Amino acid sequence: MTLIFEKGFERTLLQLVGQAKPGQNIEAWTFDDRQSRREAELKLGEKGIRARIRSAYKPLVNAFLEEIDLEGVEAIEIRYPVHPNAPDNRFRLEAYPLAAMVGDRKIDFFARRDSEFHYDVLLKSAAAGERLVKVLAPNRIHIDAAGETSVSPTGCLVTESGTAGIRLPSDYETLFEDAIAAVTGHDWGTTEPYFGELNIRVTLPAADEALPVGDEVMSLREALHEDFYFSLLEFFQKKSGRPLGDRGLKPGQIVPEIVQSEGDISVRIETRPLSTGFSDGPQQQIDVAEEPLAAEQIEAELDAIGGVPFEATTRSGRTVRARYIKGRDAAVMISGGQHANETTGGAGALRAARRLAALDGAHFTISPLENPDGYALHQRLRKGSPRHMYHAARYTALGDDLEYRTEENSGAYLCEKKIRIQAETLSGAQLHVNLHGYPAHEWTRPLSGYVPRNFAMWTLPKGFFLIARYHSGWATQAEQLLDKVTRHLGAIPGLLDYNNRQIALYETHAGETGFRIINGFPCLADIDDRHSVPMTLITEYPDETIYGPEFVAGHTAQMETVLSAYAAWQKIMALS
Repeated sequence: MTLIFEKGFERTLLQLVGQAKPGQNIEAWTFDDRQSRREAELKLGEKGIRARIRSAYKPLVNAFLEEIDLEGVEAIEIRYPVHPNAPDNRFRLEAYPLAAMVGDRKIDFFARRDSEFHYDVLLKSAAAGERLVKVLAPNRIHIDAAGETSVSPTGCLVTESGTAGIRLPSDYETLFEDAIAAVTGHDWGTTEPYFGELNIRVTLPAADEALPVGDEVMSLREALHEDFYFSLLEFFQKKSGRPLGDRGLKPGQIVPEIVQSEGDISVRIETRPLSTGFSDGPQQQIDVAEEPLAAEQIEAELDAIGGVPFEATTRSGRTVRARYIKGRDAAVMISGGQHANETTGGAGALRAARRLAALDGAHFTISPLENPDGYALHQRLRKGSPRHMYHAARYTALGDDLEYRTEENSGAYLCEKKIRIQAETLSGAQLHVNLHGYPAHEWTRPLSGYVPRNFAMWTLPKGFFLIARYHSGWATQAEQLLDKVTRHLGAIPGLLDYNNRQIALYETHAGETGFRIINGFPCLADIDDRHSVPMTLITEYPDETIYGPEFVAGHTAQMETVLSAYAAWQKIMALS
């Protein structure tokens, strides 16, 4: 292990309480949970100070939770700022999921022509008329860790009524900046990967607050994990000379561990050797599994399917296991777990493979856990806070997205990607069904512009959707496949209603999805010659962080997609 940086930080709330003078009126915005802010207000009150401490994170949503009275209100109009250094819908996104929190009241969002950091909230009531509430949203314009200009939430302090207030550099922001500076200032050499595991362990006294909408939760700790992970990826992308968002970067495994504390705030950054085992969990009946499967059970399920085993080895030494079932049908490759924090694909792939293996003439490959290094990290991280999305587990222990790994760009580090190469060689498949997921609740990067850079389309859930990527000349087969699969999925009880609810909420806060709707399901279809298989069908289920019946519904939808795609492919290829 190599220690890179270690530091403790004084809590901003303690500073406010300690420095305030009797007789002052204080308004402040900090990155703290509701209970901590209320406790600080009480301590200030004991000193004779009238104080209101608000959340710098999602200030409009918190204003509706904590201050705005909706009794008798029938309609709401929200006018939000548009800033030239931020996406046009940035502050509309920050208001998510307000449209689902106000009950049956009509709510409309309008862009203001100015970029002043506040919302104008007009509350309409037939009995009481109209009431205008101004909700401040303190932000700063700054150069972020990637060298980009960002508009990010920030702490703020007002000590005299009517004044604009001054920026309050909060503990949350200072910790992040100091930690990023320590990593970017370290000598990492010139050869990728630069480390085994880069561990950023933060203690932070911030409790999560679940919202009364789907899987939504406000979590300062989860947001900090996401900002650390992607900010450091961006730093190493720039260091390597790659463009921001490049998925071929292989820095090593970046692991932010954001731990809830009783009050202390600290960070410790060190390099560590890679882990090699699994934490694992209980054995489950796979058809009704309510959480991600244990790695041991995945291996046992593969054994039960039979066929010819083949495998690959990861950077850490873990094994990627797969099976080939040889038959007369047109072959199909089935995979899951490329992004290991997308949790329903593996179970769905195995459930489908069990059924297909029982068919006469079945011909397919199955690799349900393509990224076991990421999966092991996900097991480890979610023990502390299971409802966090943990994108540190998205990529491999090399720090890259295995789909973008090729023999040309990877050399000795082809590793996990060998499983797909073998699957295609063994089967000759011309269709790959690649099961994926995405966040089941809002994904943010509050200290780097709020909206996740290069992942803006994934920031809010918008139902179960499909992506078809195909070689030139395969457009007809792609359209036939999407039509047949979406018709089948539409017959699953409740799935279309689930989609419609999420899409409606998405469109209220983000605008149009940009997807075509085929038989009630959002779909994308485009030419992509990157894959050697001429047709790839990708599923996207909002599954990061779901458990229980929601998890069962997710892997059932994944299974049904595989089964319907397999059956459709036989008909499509018979006519080709």
